[in-house]
Amino acid sequence: MAGEQLGRLLLIKISDGGSPAVFSNLCGLKDRSFDLSANTVDTTKPSCTNPGGPVQKTGRPGIASRTFSGSGTFVSSAAMKAFMGKVINTEQFDAQVVVPGLGTFEGKYFATNFTFNGSMEDDLQFDGTFEAADELAFTAEA
Repeated sequence: MAGEQLGRLLLIKISDGGSPAVFSNLCGLKDRSFDLSANTVDTTKPSCTNPGGPVQKTGRPGIASRTFSGSGTFVSSAAMKAFMGKVINTEQFDAQVVVPGLGTFEGKYFATNFTFNGSMEDDLQFDGTFEAADELAFTAEA
């Protein structure tokens, strides 16, 4: 159907740090989400002419947050080892979040959470959460 997008195409791509940068998919992702949110700044004021009357709640956007999270099967590779160095040392890294049908958010990110998990017989799994470290550039999909 027209307009529908595959969830598996919601991607986070990690830069190799080169110039120009080459971005590679964070491999192994099975579940993923990208949160675009903002705090609310309360601007509510009671009426000066009718202070006992109903008060209308009002607000404006505050601090914006851009967070990508995902989980999947850990795939060992040279690119993943380089990326894990950034996670282990709590360093920022350049990344792109590709939202199918919308566009790409690009900029600096850092890992706020990264967990390995696994059972006796299954492949090693991971869960990760990555937050924007600076303003992101948005490029709309053509």
